[in-house]
Amino acid sequence: MTSSTDLFAPVKDDLRTLTTNLKELVGAKHPILYAAAEHLFDGKGKSLRPAIVLLVSRGTMTDWDITPRHRRLAEITEMIHTASLVHDDVIDMADLRRGNPTVNSRFGNRVAVLAGDFLFAQSSWYLANLDSLEVVKLLSKVIADFAEGEILQSLTCFDTDLSLEDYVEKSFYKTASLIAGSAKAAGVLSGVGSIQSEQLYNFGKFFGIAFQIVDDILDFTGSTEALGKPAGSDLQQGNLTAPALFALEEKPQLKILIEREFAEVGDLAQAIALINASDGIQRSRDLAKSYAKQAIASIEWLPNSAHKHALLDLVPYILNRLY
Repeated sequence: MTSSTDLFAPVKDDLRTLTTNLKELVGAKHPILYAAAEHLFDGKGKSLRPAIVLLVSRGTMTDWDITPRHRRLAEITEMIHTASLVHDDVIDMADLRRGNPTVNSRFGNRVAVLAGDFLFAQSSWYLANLDSLEVVKLLSKVIADFAEGEILQSLTCFDTDLSLEDYVEKSFYKTASLIAGSAKAAGVLSGVGSIQSEQLYNFGKFFGIAFQIVDDILDFTGSTEALGKPAGSDLQQGNLTAPALFALEEKPQLKILIEREFAEVGDLAQAIALINASDGIQRSRDLAKSYAKQAIASIEWLPNSAHKHALLDLVPYILNRLY
């Protein structure tokens, strides 16, 4: 199976520079805050979001080198993403992220919240300095979407009446919005037309939703070691995702277990077993594939290049994580 390292090969030098620059951009003067930020960027993340920004940047600038503004956009994207993860971990009271201790478990909630706020503030500063009002609007909307997604998730905990449409909307806010906004922003900085920039937005939107659905499937089918967190974590917290929503249509007992918030011993294990015994996983795979297909269609217009092919190959790559 193709690895993310292979897919990102066309921008590997750009990503290496990005990793170096991120710690310098944070530039926190307080030792604890800097240690928290350094801990974040030392993580073994896949750099998926900045890689997409860089691939789109180079894929739309086939006759010229990308500009410093493209590179800064990729760095801002990773800063925004990382800030959102820090706050997510505080809200979820998570101890692990990708198998590593979270900032809140290592430094406490107070420092974690401040570290997330600091990263959002720093990213906003660098965003303003790109001197592109359209890009500022795109990425500012993303930060608002994160908050809206978290609020939606909080309001629908253990809600068995949650619709699939609401779930997809929440997935857009929490995951796809940043990928969509930053992909379009890269196109704007490259000077592509309005139709093309909207197609780049659609690519990020559909790719991001497919990515989130795959993540939600893996919460039931992946191992704790592979996930870097306990399997079934989302369900335990009352976060109903595609597999559970589809399974609720088949398994009446599941509704009872969820609505009593897994209060009795064995409830969570029974709920996971019911979901795995239903068509929920397969229907979720089919849903992810439908969004992935739309993502591919959105960038067929890009000029032929290694960067375009890497973007196209990213789509089956995320789907293949299921097998």
